[in-house]
Amino acid sequence: MDRTKLLQARALLENLTPMYRDCGHICGALCCQPDEDGKGGVFLFPGEEDMVRGDWAEISPVEGGPGEGLMLTCAGQCQRDRRPLGCMIFPLTPEVDEEGHVSMRFDARARPLCPLLRNGLMGLRQDFRQAALEAMELIASDPEGLAFLREWEAIERQYDFKL
Repeated sequence: MDRTKLLQARALLENLTPMYRDCGHICGALCCQPDEDGKGGVFLFPGEEDMVRGDWAEISPVEGGPGEGLMLTCAGQCQRDRRPLGCMIFPLTPEVDEEGHVSMRFDARARPLCPLLRNGLMGLRQDFRQAALEAMELIASDPEGLAFLREWEAIERQYDFKL
Protein backbone atom coordinates (compact mmCIF):
# COMPACT_ATOMS: atom_id res chain seq x y z
CA MET A 1 0.00 0.00 0.00
CA ASP A 2 1.15 3.54 -0.73
CA ARG A 3 2.85 4.66 2.48
CA THR A 4 2.05 8.33 1.80
CA LYS A 5 -1.70 7.63 1.73
CA LEU A 6 -1.46 5.63 4.93
CA LEU A 7 0.46 8.45 6.65
CA GLN A 8 -2.07 11.02 5.39
CA ALA A 9 -4.97 8.90 6.66
CA ARG A 10 -3.34 8.58 10.09
CA ALA A 11 -2.60 12.33 10.20
CA LEU A 12 -6.27 13.18 9.62
CA LEU A 13 -7.22 11.43 12.87
CA GLU A 14 -4.06 11.97 14.89
CA ASN A 15 -5.55 14.58 17.23
CA LEU A 16 -9.26 13.73 16.95
CA THR A 17 -11.40 11.54 19.15
CA PRO A 18 -15.10 10.65 18.95
CA MET A 19 -15.93 13.21 21.67
CA TYR A 20 -14.46 16.51 22.80
CA ARG A 21 -13.35 14.76 25.97
CA ASP A 22 -11.78 11.38 26.60
CA CYS A 23 -14.63 8.94 26.00
CA GLY A 24 -12.53 6.23 27.70
CA HIS A 25 -13.48 7.78 31.03
CA ILE A 26 -17.14 6.98 30.35
CA CYS A 27 -16.72 3.25 29.77
CA GLY A 28 -13.38 2.56 31.45
CA ALA A 29 -11.66 2.26 28.05
CA LEU A 30 -13.47 -0.98 27.24
CA CYS A 31 -12.44 -0.77 23.59
CA CYS A 32 -8.81 -0.99 24.72
CA GLN A 33 -9.27 -4.08 26.88
CA PRO A 34 -8.81 -7.71 25.79
CA ASP A 35 -11.88 -9.93 25.92
CA GLU A 36 -12.53 -12.56 28.58
CA ASP A 37 -10.16 -14.96 26.81
CA GLY A 38 -7.36 -12.41 26.94
CA LYS A 39 -7.64 -11.93 23.19
CA GLY A 40 -8.79 -9.08 21.07
CA GLY A 41 -6.99 -6.36 19.32
CA VAL A 42 -7.15 -4.53 16.05
CA PHE A 43 -6.18 -5.47 12.52
CA LEU A 44 -3.32 -3.46 11.09
CA PHE A 45 -3.68 -1.76 7.75
CA PRO A 46 -1.17 -2.84 5.08
CA GLY A 47 2.17 -1.20 5.85
CA GLU A 48 1.11 0.03 9.28
CA GLU A 49 3.21 -2.44 11.27
CA ASP A 50 6.33 -0.26 11.41
CA MET A 51 4.29 2.84 12.31
CA VAL A 52 2.75 1.31 15.43
CA ARG A 53 5.51 -0.99 16.68
CA GLY A 54 6.63 -0.43 20.25
CA ASP A 55 7.18 -2.20 23.55
CA TRP A 56 3.59 -1.32 24.58
CA ALA A 57 2.01 -3.75 22.09
CA GLU A 58 2.35 -7.13 20.49
CA ILE A 59 1.92 -7.70 16.76
CA SER A 60 1.09 -11.17 15.55
CA PRO A 61 -0.10 -12.81 12.34
CA VAL A 62 -3.75 -13.82 12.24
CA GLU A 63 -5.05 -16.36 9.76
CA GLY A 64 -8.13 -15.13 8.04
CA GLY A 65 -7.31 -11.50 8.75
CA PRO A 66 -7.56 -8.86 6.04
CA GLY A 67 -4.53 -7.98 3.98
CA GLU A 68 -1.42 -9.43 5.54
CA GLY A 69 -3.45 -10.60 8.52
CA LEU A 70 -1.57 -8.77 11.26
CA MET A 71 -3.17 -7.88 14.57
CA LEU A 72 -1.98 -5.57 17.32
CA THR A 73 -2.89 -6.33 20.92
CA CYS A 74 -2.02 -4.23 23.94
CA ALA A 75 -2.72 -4.06 27.65
CA GLY A 76 -4.98 -1.02 27.35
CA GLN A 77 -2.25 1.61 27.42
CA CYS A 78 -0.83 2.91 24.18
CA GLN A 79 1.51 5.48 22.83
CA ARG A 80 -1.25 7.68 21.34
CA ASP A 81 0.85 8.71 18.35
CA ARG A 82 1.45 5.05 17.51
CA ARG A 83 -2.07 3.67 17.93
CA PRO A 84 -3.38 1.78 14.91
CA LEU A 85 -5.70 3.42 12.41
CA GLY A 86 -8.37 0.90 13.39
CA CYS A 87 -8.26 2.32 16.93
CA MET A 88 -8.35 5.87 15.60
CA ILE A 89 -11.66 5.33 13.77
CA PHE A 90 -13.40 3.24 16.48
CA PRO A 91 -16.38 2.98 17.11
CA LEU A 92 -16.83 3.47 13.36
CA THR A 93 -16.07 1.04 10.59
CA PRO A 94 -15.92 1.54 6.83
CA GLU A 95 -18.40 0.21 4.30
CA VAL A 96 -17.39 -0.02 0.66
CA ASP A 97 -19.95 -0.33 -2.13
CA GLU A 98 -19.42 -2.16 -5.41
CA GLU A 99 -17.96 0.96 -7.06
CA GLY A 100 -15.47 1.48 -4.22
CA HIS A 101 -17.28 4.41 -2.59
CA VAL A 102 -16.76 4.52 1.16
CA SER A 103 -19.22 5.35 3.92
CA MET A 104 -18.96 4.90 7.66
CA ARG A 105 -21.21 3.14 10.15
CA PHE A 106 -20.94 1.88 13.69
CA ASP A 107 -18.75 -1.17 14.15
CA ALA A 108 -21.01 -4.05 15.22
CA ARG A 109 -18.38 -5.11 17.75
CA ALA A 110 -18.83 -1.75 19.51
CA ARG A 111 -22.42 -2.53 20.52
CA PRO A 112 -21.63 -4.27 23.81
CA LEU A 113 -18.72 -1.93 24.61
CA CYS A 114 -19.34 1.61 23.55
CA PRO A 115 -21.92 3.81 25.30
CA LEU A 116 -21.57 6.37 22.50
CA LEU A 117 -23.78 4.22 20.28
CA ARG A 118 -26.85 5.19 22.34
CA ASN A 119 -26.81 8.64 20.74
CA GLY A 120 -26.25 7.45 17.18
CA LEU A 121 -23.80 9.02 14.78
CA MET A 122 -24.89 12.49 15.90
CA GLY A 123 -23.40 11.65 19.31
CA LEU A 124 -19.94 11.70 17.73
CA ARG A 125 -18.03 14.84 16.84
CA GLN A 126 -18.80 15.90 13.29
CA ASP A 127 -15.13 16.63 12.57
CA PHE A 128 -14.23 13.14 13.84
CA ARG A 129 -16.84 11.51 11.57
CA GLN A 130 -15.64 13.53 8.58
CA ALA A 131 -11.95 12.79 9.23
CA ALA A 132 -12.66 9.06 9.61
CA LEU A 133 -14.51 9.08 6.28
CA GLU A 134 -11.72 11.01 4.54
CA ALA A 135 -9.10 8.66 5.99
CA MET A 136 -10.94 5.59 4.71
CA GLU A 137 -11.44 7.25 1.30
CA LEU A 138 -7.66 7.72 1.12
CA ILE A 139 -7.14 4.05 1.99
CA ALA A 140 -9.75 2.99 -0.59
CA SER A 141 -8.01 5.05 -3.30
CA ASP A 142 -5.12 2.55 -3.15
CA PRO A 143 -5.87 -0.87 -4.73
CA GLU A 144 -4.30 -2.78 -1.83
CA GLY A 145 -6.08 -0.53 0.65
CA LEU A 146 -9.42 -1.08 -1.09
CA ALA A 147 -8.93 -4.86 -1.00
CA PHE A 148 -8.06 -4.60 2.70
CA LEU A 149 -11.21 -2.60 3.46
CA ARG A 150 -13.38 -5.11 1.60
CA GLU A 151 -11.85 -8.02 3.56
CA TRP A 152 -12.14 -6.11 6.84
CA GLU A 153 -15.81 -5.37 6.13
CA ALA A 154 -16.52 -9.02 5.38
CA ILE A 155 -14.90 -10.09 8.66
CA GLU A 156 -16.62 -7.35 10.66
CA ARG A 157 -20.00 -8.26 9.12
CA GLN A 158 -19.73 -11.66 10.80
CA TYR A 159 -20.42 -9.82 14.06
CA ASP A 160 -23.38 -7.93 12.64
CA PHE A 161 -26.69 -9.63 13.23
CA LYS A 162 -30.31 -8.65 13.39
CA LEU A 163 -32.60 -9.73 16.20
